[in-house]
Amino acid sequence: MSDITVIGLGAMGTALAEAFLNQGHAVTVWNRSPARAEALAATGAIVAKSVEEAVRSSPLIVACLLVYDTVREVLGPSREALSGRTLVNLTNGTPEQARAMSGWAVSQGASYIDGGIMAVPPMIGGPHALILYSGSRQAFDACSGQLGALGTSKFLGEDAGLAPLYDISLLTGMYGMFAGVLQALALTGAAGIPAGEFMPLLASWLQSMQGLLPKWAEQIDSGDHTSNVVSNLGMQADAYVNLIDASRSADVSTELVLPMQSLMKRGVAAGQANADLTSLVALLQLSKQGA
Repeated sequence: MSDITVIGLGAMGTALAEAFLNQGHAVTVWNRSPARAEALAATGAIVAKSVEEAVRSSPLIVACLLVYDTVREVLGPSREALSGRTLVNLTNGTPEQARAMSGWAVSQGASYIDGGIMAVPPMIGGPHALILYSGSRQAFDACSGQLGALGTSKFLGEDAGLAPLYDISLLTGMYGMFAGVLQALALTGAAGIPAGEFMPLLASWLQSMQGLLPKWAEQIDSGDHTSNVVSNLGMQADAYVNLIDASRSADVSTELVLPMQSLMKRGVAAGQANADLTSLVALLQLSKQGA
């Protein structure tokens, strides 16, 4: 018996297995392409010949595959072997997929924990890697010491869908920021300004804007978007047109910035001109509008 089995040896799965090995755990690994296990075998990993052998080798099974369907496809034929074990699924997916996977795993007699990895492979095992978990609290408490080898752990609750919900929401914020950065660099680049010259100023500006976020949280939680507003939606919507016009004049696509303009216009039309930008959150929540 080994301590942990890692199923899936892509870049992230390999990093997970390496982190466990570095902490002195006995690790069994399996991958559809056996060649990917060779380097890990050289550092002490046990290479299973089949998925069933991999599952039966350890009480803790960590899966990191491309999509949830692949997890079910890979583990399905050996589902009876899951009984009495803990399955930690670190595959990226949606809250609904996580809840369905939890139900399936529990029906096989396994404890289930879902996870969201907020890190890239080189960060795994370091202090800046954050792994979000949700699902069985009892199972998490039992294996939290082992999971700590991967980075900082944060347990969100027993609803298995919470980890992917937080994961996707954090990624949404990241990609929104990236979209703005790409647009800014396209604009300055069209004017012949090197990205390396402009980036320090942009990074400093974005960092200062992060100071607004705690106030945004208070406004959204309280529902009060009109107290102590410094820059109201109406004013920002009027000024936002300059982003569109400047891009068009520079022959830069507006596909990243037009959706925000549309939402701002909708907020003004809904009577929120004197409110803060945070008032737009409600416009995005279609279920609250009877949609």
